[in-house]
Amino acid sequence: MRQRSDYPTFSDQEIASRHQVVYRLMEQENVDALLVYGSGRYASDVYWLSDWPSSREAYVLFQAGKEPVILLQLFNHFPMAKVMSVIEDVRWAGANTTTSVLELIRERGLDSKRIGLVGSIPFQVYLKMAQQFPGAVFSDLSGKLRMMRTIKSPAEVERIRFASKLTDESIEALANGLKAGMREDEIAALIEPAYLKRGGYAGIHFMSSMPMRDPDFPVPAQFQSNRKLQKGDCLITEISGAYSGYSGQIHRTFSLGEGPTPPWQKMHAAAVESFEVLAEVIKDGATTTEAEEAAEIIHRRGYSTYDDVVHGVNQYPPIFQTKTRKRHESKELVFRENMVIVIQPNLITEDEKMGLQFGETLVVTKKGCETLNAYPREWVTCQ
Repeated sequence: MRQRSDYPTFSDQEIASRHQVVYRLMEQENVDALLVYGSGRYASDVYWLSDWPSSREAYVLFQAGKEPVILLQLFNHFPMAKVMSVIEDVRWAGANTTTSVLELIRERGLDSKRIGLVGSIPFQVYLKMAQQFPGAVFSDLSGKLRMMRTIKSPAEVERIRFASKLTDESIEALANGLKAGMREDEIAALIEPAYLKRGGYAGIHFMSSMPMRDPDFPVPAQFQSNRKLQKGDCLITEISGAYSGYSGQIHRTFSLGEGPTPPWQKMHAAAVESFEVLAEVIKDGATTTEAEEAAEIIHRRGYSTYDDVVHGVNQYPPIFQTKTRKRHESKELVFRENMVIVIQPNLITEDEKMGLQFGETLVVTKKGCETLNAYPREWVTCQ
């Protein structure tokens, strides 16, 4: 008989503390219930609250004084949810999920209450709730729960630390296996076994190869081409290994048959310098404004950027670019101890033909940033 302990789990105390976060949020926002939606495997908030990685789609309902409930699709995913979820009231959402959500709201007497919503609830579902329950008041609390989750528990940091270790191992496998004659789109076969052998899975592997003396693409690409690698090529990367809902991330640049040419060496040195400046500035109490100012070193070194220079792990806040390349208005945030971030300056030339990304995963401390990666901070030359 399958047991919950047969799978990666968090402790009962860890999950209870997460539920307390939800109840505090409900109290602060003066709502009677919180309806959380997630879709896809490892749907973040559903998984965080239930320790079950979720499914095609799922809802979790929290209500003060009553036990939480999960509604889920698909029917054949129901047995696994009953095994893994710490929330005991797990229900198949029936032939029509929207109807089941409406029935649950009625069952719980919430049809004229204040209900907080979290996640990208489908418009059709929201419209039906608003039509069926005109006396209810709905409010979007997605951003507020997301911000509360930016500070990771010690157990979450350890989960990310393990995912970062898997990421390091994938980079080592890439360094050992990369060779001329390989197709760009088969490189993933070097990377993913490092995760799969340890019970993990690939988060992302964005990669672009090009001749160092004739560069043609400024960022690691989300889709790989079928071009064959040659001596004198470089490979720029953005790679994440994941383990049970949490991922690490690392960015290193590789070359084949020779080290970096002078222009690439100069760019790489500037990227490492930018990374180190940001890692020193970011600490508990520092602001994103201060970090954006520090990131301007990229432009002083004669380069521009494409990607965010910093983002929270698993794409949580804070997310920002340099002041010069800021793409949207964003509220200033304060870094706090145990936020886990990725510092990842992506330097590019002004003509956008050449670029590389350098960085890794770090946890914010009182005094600065502690890396969760162990792979050397260097350009990797493969023979």
